[in-house]
Amino acid sequence: MIERTGAVFRKEFIHIIRDPRTLAVIVLIPIIQMILMGYAATTDIENLRTIVLDADRSPDSRALIDAYRASGYFDVVGYVDQEEELRKLIDKGEARAGLVIPVGFGTTLASGGVGQVGFVIDGSDPTVANTVLAASQSVGQAESMKLVEQQLGGAQMTIARIEVRPRVWYNPNLKSANFMIPALMGLILQFLATILTALAIVREREMGTLEQLIVTPVRPIELVLGKVLPYVVVSFITLLEVLTFGVLWFKVPIAGSVLLLLALSALFLFTSLGIGLFISTITKTQQEAMLVSWLFLLPSIFLSGFFFPLEAMPAFLRFMSLFVPLRYLLTIMRGIVLKGVGLDAVVPEVVALILFGIAIVALAAWRFKKRLE
Repeated sequence: MIERTGAVFRKEFIHIIRDPRTLAVIVLIPIIQMILMGYAATTDIENLRTIVLDADRSPDSRALIDAYRASGYFDVVGYVDQEEELRKLIDKGEARAGLVIPVGFGTTLASGGVGQVGFVIDGSDPTVANTVLAASQSVGQAESMKLVEQQLGGAQMTIARIEVRPRVWYNPNLKSANFMIPALMGLILQFLATILTALAIVREREMGTLEQLIVTPVRPIELVLGKVLPYVVVSFITLLEVLTFGVLWFKVPIAGSVLLLLALSALFLFTSLGIGLFISTITKTQQEAMLVSWLFLLPSIFLSGFFFPLEAMPAFLRFMSLFVPLRYLLTIMRGIVLKGVGLDAVVPEVVALILFGIAIVALAAWRFKKRLE
């Protein structure tokens, strides 16, 4: 029994070693998981992009801005003159927070009053918003204590102090469902489109029916469209199902245009189908296609901002996330659902999806045609 079992064991082990694709996936997936979980799975927020509206322009206001910058939590990336400009920058995702210092802030402190400042927080990501909410108040309190100590030589008695009044936009209650449901729509769309497309074509090849289809009058492009379009319909039905369930069950409000959301989801679907088609050209079996699909999809989960904020990741992972199409879709979906933005606010993301779609589909079509030949 031991000898027979050992013979089967040796045969199977040799099969694994001689299959470079499966071996590569087996070796790479644990490494990718370790890197992503070790670096991306963190909620420590640093250098959050922050815009300043300093209407006072006094030494006291500049000192407060320097205190926020020195805290390590906030990276002041620009200044604006009106709150509407601040709103536009946060709508576009170019900033995640805004410090608003009113006129007379320095004069109020000089007269021994309470200098009130506003702090605007993008609440579309509750994880980031909770950290920023606490950090914005702690920096203000620390500066207030410094001011009191300077005036009274260390005596703990309030004369002039700073009061930070935070305002959370888009998701005032910081409900995690409002953040996760739009992301789930994008993730489900990618998973279904990529895996089902890859498996559908590989299944034909594995069963030996792909060659039978090739010798029919059906042209390669017609074959691909006929195989892919059913999964486009299935993916859209699932998207509508998740969207409806999120609104009715989880009470997620949709602030923007549903038609725009569906149109841009279709653009992303184009990219996902291209990835699935490409995977089908480099794999021979359904099991292999599933493993390779996970090799493509696993980075999307961690590097798209689905679970963990991109601001908390190291610089090299943030750079790698630029090559993850799901990142751009999640920005679009959260922007439309939570912020109610229009097409003008997500133009960079739309352009990125178009470029990804053209490149991936062209590569997949070339590989598929070469494979058929």
